[in-house]
This record gives sequence, structure tokens and C-alpha cells, in this order.
Amino acid sequence: MTSSGVFTPAATGTATITATSTQDTSKSGTASVAVGSATANEWAWVSGSDIVGANGGQPGVYGSLGVASASNVPGGRVGAISWTDSSGDLWLFGGNGYDSTGVWPGGILNDLWEFSPTNREWTWMSGSSTGTKSGSAHGTAGVYGTLGVASSGNVPGGRDAPVSWTDTSGNLWLFGGAGYDSTGTLGDLNDLWKFNPTTKEWTWMGGSDTEGAVGVYGTEGVPSASNVPGARYLSVSWTDKSGNFWLFSDGYANDLWEFNPTTKMWAWMSGSSDTMVNPSAPGVYGIQGVASASNVPGARNSAVSWTDSSGNLWLFGGEGGEGVGGMLNDLWEFSPTTKEWMWVSGSSTGNASGVYGTLGVASTSTVPGARWNPVSWTDSSGNLWLFGGQGLDSTGASGWLNDLWEFSPSTKEWTWMGGSNTTYANAAQTIDKGQPGVYGTEGVPAATNVPGGRYSAVSWTDSSGNFWLFGGAGHDSTAAQIGELNDLWRYQP
Repeated sequence: MTSSGVFTPAATGTATITATSTQDTSKSGTASVAVGSATANEWAWVSGSDIVGANGGQPGVYGSLGVASASNVPGGRVGAISWTDSSGDLWLFGGNGYDSTGVWPGGILNDLWEFSPTNREWTWMSGSSTGTKSGSAHGTAGVYGTLGVASSGNVPGGRDAPVSWTDTSGNLWLFGGAGYDSTGTLGDLNDLWKFNPTTKEWTWMGGSDTEGAVGVYGTEGVPSASNVPGARYLSVSWTDKSGNFWLFSDGYANDLWEFNPTTKMWAWMSGSSDTMVNPSAPGVYGIQGVASASNVPGARNSAVSWTDSSGNLWLFGGEGGEGVGGMLNDLWEFSPTTKEWMWVSGSSTGNASGVYGTLGVASTSTVPGARWNPVSWTDSSGNLWLFGGQGLDSTGASGWLNDLWEFSPSTKEWTWMGGSNTTYANAAQTIDKGQPGVYGTEGVPAATNVPGGRYSAVSWTDSSGNFWLFGGAGHDSTAAQIGELNDLWRYQP
């Protein structure tokens, strides 16, 4: 055990971290700097603040629209989405958080940002730098224009927890979320958007421009121009090897959808189509390790997803709907070829504690605890990585986690790779327990660095295979403060 955040698990597998920070905690937003060379499995704090700030989140520094700057940085937020474009640049959109004013309680954002891993600078690309206030909440209405027609005046409304895809041409796609429609009404959305990074224009591609639209399922497995998923947020998404987009669940139905960006048609592929008849659809697990046409994960929200090197789709955890079992840690694999689900790992019932084993050692018995709103990456070898979320540690205690895991699809084994296996607890933490971040020196990778416990962050993988992590709700470097973060981290697997 060391005070700087590196730990060696004891024989019992438990560990704690005492954080130290050498940062100036008076700063509200730091300029991004070049990241030094790193060895494998080291974190580097790249930009943003190492403290939450007095209002529970740092304000954004937007600068001039379309102009990169070392002083620019998005404000603290949760529920944003991310893309990596064909040039390897990282993109960030929306979420619930802090605009340029930094006014509490924040709002539902529609700002679009681009980050260059090469020059380490943020650029505000689209959307509003301030919210339009309406009572105690605020957000910006969408400007939809004409269906299928790009325009510099188009922009999605502010929204929380949509899903995203990147197509084979490098265009960025956005679907749904909880946010503001064309009338400025707040609700669940099912609108589909495309953003062209070259022209810097949004196109409304499908779905409704008003909130609360119901799904049109058609015939299972049959694409149709009239099909469309219903309004939803906190869903999960994938892109398969053929460039098709996939969408799963809305927390009540466990419907799986495929979208072909060439034909612009949706197909309902599996799961329940009727939340009124079958609310909070339960899972059909079958036999662990055996794929079957009758298997299907239960309805859930706030899960995470991966696509492996073979093009198979993976799903982990989330929060199950009523009757499904609370927080989940089940791992599923879906083959787009056979159209079959397979339950691979974890519990078929809810609220399972984590089994961490020995740090850095794979085992058939290790498994992350149940959780919702973690983040995920896929490395260049096709291994699946998982970080944080709100869930259960090795003792069964609930809190905001900062544990890092790797899963090998070939061996079907989890490995605990970093972070703590316990939530942090001191006199100030009776709820929202979590480890503080150890930031080290900005731009300098170190084995002692580690992000604090958090959930609803966003993640990217750049063209060099590095992992990136931004924001979320969680713990800063001080241990005592929690809120909506705007810190950006890089990890070299």
C-alpha cells in the first residue's frame, strides 16, 4: 500500500487508496498539454480540472466557434456521448451539465466538441454555449429543418443519454435520448441525426421531431422504411463489421434493432416489442456458454457495449427494470451472423458483488460486480475493457467505482487491471462513496495515477489504440468533493 494511489492487494483481495494531489485546486479549467511517453497500463491526466468546483461542476470554456485553443474545455457533465472519426479525432456531444455560465443546477446541453489527440486541443464545433432557461430546468430546442437535407442551421436539441455510431465514411450518427424536441418540449426522443465532420452540418435522418414517439416494429427480422424504434434513453449501441448500427433496450423493452445506413431502414431483430403487455421484459439466459435462438438479455438501462475483432456484439450489466433484478453484472455475446445471444459470464440474478482475485491475473472465477453506467473500450487485440460505474465492490458495498477490468473473448476470463476493489469510506461519506482521483502532474503518465470513482462518463479509443475517458459524476482529487467532472484522461493498454 502506498499513499499515492498504487496498491498491492493483500491475501484477502481487499485494498484501499489514500489519495494525494500536487495540483493547484484553485483552477477551474486547465489548458491541455502534451502527454509524455507512457508504458503500458498507465493513466495520464490530459486536460480539465482536478476539482469539482463550488457549484458542483466546472463551467465550459468555449472560446470561438470552430477555433481550437489550448484554453478551451467542455464543462462538467454526465450522460454525454462520444465518437471517434476517421481521422482519429474525438468528438463529444451534450449530456446534463454545465455550460459557459457555470450556473447551478446546470442543464441539458447540445454542444458539440472535437478533441485532437495530436495537438491536445478542444474545439467547440456546434450547438449552444448557454441553455435556454425554462423554470428550474434549461436546454435548447432542436432545429430539424427538412428530413434528409443537411443545413448549417440544423442542430439536435439538448439531450441526456442518447446513443451514437460512426459510419464507414466517418460521419457521426446520433439517436434519441432524453431532451428537447422541435417545440422545446422535454421528453424521450427517437430522432436520428447525422453530422458530417467535413461540412460541419447536421442532417435529421429519421424518427420524430417531437418527444414521446412510439415504436413501429413491423415483422421481426424484416427491414422496412416504416420501422422505427420508440423514444428512449440510456440504451446501448454497437457498429458491426459490415458497418450496420445496432440498438438495444429502453429499460422496459429488451428489443434489439439493426439499422443499415445505406438503405436507411430499421429492422427489429429480437426481444419484446410491447412494453405494455410485457413491461420490464425478463431475460432468457439458457445455459451459460451456449448460444440459442431463444436466449435474450432482460430489459435494462445504462449498460455498456463492445464490438470484438470478429464483429460480435457484447453487452454487460446495467440496471434492470422492475422484476428483472436490480443492478446487473451479466455478460452477453450476440452474433450478427447467427442472430443468437449467448450468456457468457456473471450472474443471472441482480446485485452480485465483484470477485476481484489478484491484480493483473486472469481467472475463471473473477468477475466485476453489478453496476450501471460504466464505460468501455476495445483494444487492438479485441479484448474488452470496463471502467467504473455505480455498483457493488468486493464487499458488496454500493458506491462509485474506479476499478479497471479486461475481458478476453478467447479465454472467457476477466482480469482486474487497476483501481480499487472497495468503495472509499470516511466520516464525510455516508452516501455516494467512491475513491478520489490521483491526478499526478498534468500531461505526465504514471503508474500511481488513477481517475476517481465515477459513473456516466464517456470514452473513446483513438487511432493509436489509446483509451480516453472524460467527465461523469464522481470524485475529484480532494476525496471530499463530488459532482460533475470535466477531467480528460488517457490510458495506454
